[in-house]
Amino acid sequence: MSDELPQVTADDEADEADRLRQDMPHSARMYDYFLGGNTNYAVDRDAAEEVIRFFPAVRTVARVNRAFVHRSARFLAREHGVRQFLDIGTGIPTAPNLHEVVQDEIAAARITYVDNDPIVLVYADSLLRSSPEGATGYVEADVRDPGHLLDVVRERGCLDLTQPVGLSLNALLHFVPDELDAYGVVNSLVEPLAPGSYLTISHCTPDFAPDEWARIAAVYGKNGTALQVRTRAEVLAFFEGLELLAPGVEVAHRWHPEPASGPSLISDAESSLYAGVARKS
Repeated sequence: MSDELPQVTADDEADEADRLRQDMPHSARMYDYFLGGNTNYAVDRDAAEEVIRFFPAVRTVARVNRAFVHRSARFLAREHGVRQFLDIGTGIPTAPNLHEVVQDEIAAARITYVDNDPIVLVYADSLLRSSPEGATGYVEADVRDPGHLLDVVRERGCLDLTQPVGLSLNALLHFVPDELDAYGVVNSLVEPLAPGSYLTISHCTPDFAPDEWARIAAVYGKNGTALQVRTRAEVLAFFEGLELLAPGVEVAHRWHPEPASGPSLISDAESSLYAGVARKS
């Protein structure tokens, strides 16, 4: 057996660049830019700046979403004792990650991250730094094929899906348009989960700035990413058959705001994000 390392050819590098879509704006890298991160390319920054010109508050939307991800996970761990989380549409790791927030509350918590984006795989090691008592895992799968996704999680994740799970679909479903049966996708993910599981959703909405969001959707669309923002009633429909926790589907910055977080300083239009958490009986 040879000890020589395999050679990386120009074709290999071209294939990897194609997988990472380095020549096109990418929604995950644009989100990273909105959050002030540096895991993005010039092409992402150009598209993101076009969105910002249409709607400067999009940076606030990203921060509001990130804060909700942390609050909702902490709430489920602290107030409801949820010890397992399945985070689909993970995106580029940004500290603190969901497992860090949850394991601060329950050190033995187990978290599996799922994404179909090859750029997330590049940074997946950041998602695997569990507390000694708990565990984290990362699997590559596509939410548009929920049955296969759950099969992969069962085989390669670190969760016991016969026990309650906190299923997180944050800032994801607006990238699953109606023609891909977004409601069917959610039902297919929730139905096999054990009773006592929870569904968490955050979702961009045009309810407070319709013209701006139409322009934003056009920017994403021309760059190859479908974006379908939804009304409150449409977001509420994702929770059909589940028990919504108070305050129900709410503008995200008003969902269980933490002390001194200043939700009154953010308008609904600046948030433009609905959020909710529901329990499966």
